[in-house]
Amino acid sequence: MSEMSTFVSLGFHHIADPRAFDHLLFLVTLCAIYRPADWRKLLVLITAFTIGHSTTLLLAGSHILGIPSDLVELLIPVTIVLTSLYNIAFGGNTGETGTFSAAIRWNYAMALFFGFIHGMGFANYFGALTGESGEIVWPLFSFNLGIEIGQIAIVLVFFGVYAGIEGLFHFRHRDWNQYVSGLGGGGALVLLMQGLFENM
Repeated sequence: MSEMSTFVSLGFHHIADPRAFDHLLFLVTLCAIYRPADWRKLLVLITAFTIGHSTTLLLAGSHILGIPSDLVELLIPVTIVLTSLYNIAFGGNTGETGTFSAAIRWNYAMALFFGFIHGMGFANYFGALTGESGEIVWPLFSFNLGIEIGQIAIVLVFFGVYAGIEGLFHFRHRDWNQYVSGLGGGGALVLLMQGLFENM
């Protein structure tokens, strides 16, 4: 297996691994306010998150930026809780005419900023793989590509489930948003409490 395919596989499995529950939970919560028909808006959202975590991954992988892993593990659940609360409070406004309603613009900004934080979680894992080796550009690109493939796969599965359940129960999108966002926020609070107790 080539170095590129190895790091692509590692990036994919890192984001899709059930043990990386925090990243998966964030993606699902971030997507909760969108319908399958909103795929263009979602594409911009994923791009914003990608820019955020790719920037941090590059800086951390180049040893320019470093944040203690314990702090990162606490900050990631906080981003999920804040996203959940935002969705519940303002998610009903995302159906406005036009791609960039006020609620959607804020969601993009959150995805970009929170991507910086999640990038540190990816970077800590990536750093453990590469150690102090001098060459990081190609492994970094390949690892990040694997993460993006994993994210797209998670989003596709999420909307496949959404479409299937909607076809069976014909629920209102507002109810779906609040239910998924509530589950995401609740799961993140559990992770946050676990992290706080472990660090006491």
